Amino acid sequence: MSGKLIDSPWKMKLVKESMKILPKFSQNNLVRMAALAEKLTNDDDLKRKAHGMKELFAQGHPSVELAKSIINRLSSNCRNGLIQDFFLNASLLGAYKREEVLNELGFEPPYLIVVSPTMRCNLRCEGCYAGEYEQKYGLSFEEVDNIMEQAKDLGIYFVTISGGEPFVRKDMLDIYEKHNDIYFHIYTNGTLIDKKMAKRLADLGNVAPVISIEGFEEETDKRRGKGTYKKVMCAMDYLKEEGVVFGGSITETRYNIDLISSEELVDMLVDKGAMIIWYFQYIPIGKEPKIDLMPTPEQRDMLRRRINYLRAEKPIFIGDFWNDGPHVDGCIAGGRKYLHINANGDIEPCVFTHFAVDNIRKTTLKEALCSDFFRAIRARQPYRQNLLTPCMIIDKPEVLREVVKKCNAYPTHKGAETIVTTLATKLDKYSCEYHKIADRVWEKEWTGTRAYQFALERYQARKVKEVVT
Repeated sequence: MSGKLIDSPWKMKLVKESMKILPKFSQNNLVRMAALAEKLTNDDDLKRKAHGMKELFAQGHPSVELAKSIINRLSSNCRNGLIQDFFLNASLLGAYKREEVLNELGFEPPYLIVVSPTMRCNLRCEGCYAGEYEQKYGLSFEEVDNIMEQAKDLGIYFVTISGGEPFVRKDMLDIYEKHNDIYFHIYTNGTLIDKKMAKRLADLGNVAPVISIEGFEEETDKRRGKGTYKKVMCAMDYLKEEGVVFGGSITETRYNIDLISSEELVDMLVDKGAMIIWYFQYIPIGKEPKIDLMPTPEQRDMLRRRINYLRAEKPIFIGDFWNDGPHVDGCIAGGRKYLHINANGDIEPCVFTHFAVDNIRKTTLKEALCSDFFRAIRARQPYRQNLLTPCMIIDKPEVLREVVKKCNAYPTHKGAETIVTTLATKLDKYSCEYHKIADRVWEKEWTGTRAYQFALERYQARKVKEVVT
């Protein structure tokens, strides 16, 4: 590993002790592991999350069953990769390196980065956020390799690979093997994962595919093409047989939100062996953006309540990219917790914000994080005290327009500018309508909590947190 990742003998002793405990499954050992993680990390956010996990394990939450599955079902390579690369390198030890950078340069590097090495894809899905990028673009093996080295120098050991379809690039498997101290989270349509590929991923141990689905067969094939659902189900079976960590990725729209939040669909994924579900609200970007595909404000709040229920009942990790704002202290873009490097090398604030001022071929990751564009975004976070409205695209759209104009950010593909031009009025209307619902919920359910206090403190201090030129 690059850099000094741990700073005292007693902490290293705790790390070694944790490695001994985790493979020996019991509820008490899970509580002990979470307590060790809480002691080890110097990151307040991770410390809070570790404390929360400790309480859930002690209460016998379904997460105990998920942990049991991780320990008993995964192959030894995949279990060790998850423990060493994700829990230790990315979540615990990397935090020490990120703190060193904070002390040296005055900003804390993000917890993860998203890299899209290619925009090529074997499918053509309606509404794909990546659908308008040039298919000919692509980062070379050497460029991706260099990005990984730069990330580790900043203490970043968790990397999401997106696209396009990542598995059209066979050389990326060599990247995962070379950087076996990084944990890779791969967003994929799943159609290129056969028995041989599943076996290779099991051998690597540090790769977790997250497969896109739209519901069941009818819904998935309607958007992704006939036969896609059956291929996805086979891919999940292969991954489960080989003991690989995998999950599902779901884009919620106005027309599928009841189905994708149903117990029936979640139970199917749990039975298949999925350990993660990510929900992403449709954002009107990419291929033929349509405002009327967005879930209504009422539907968005319904999903928030449904996911709270599912989390309490199902042994699977569930993330809701917009409704989970209170759990991550608002927007995480602009390098606060993550950023996106697209296939042309443009360094974007997030995968849905298709604007940039820097390109990885002309600048370093460290320099991009210090750019006026990223600093301007971070200085405005959180954009509202209400962390249920975290997004500068759909919840506070004037922020995106302001920073794009102020920093002269360029659109990273043809048509990307529509989010701040022709769609602006409709997004303003959407945000106002959602605020009416979200503000009532925030006042009733969150006022007085630690998340509320943290949001208030950050909101009041944001103008002086970073110097914006």
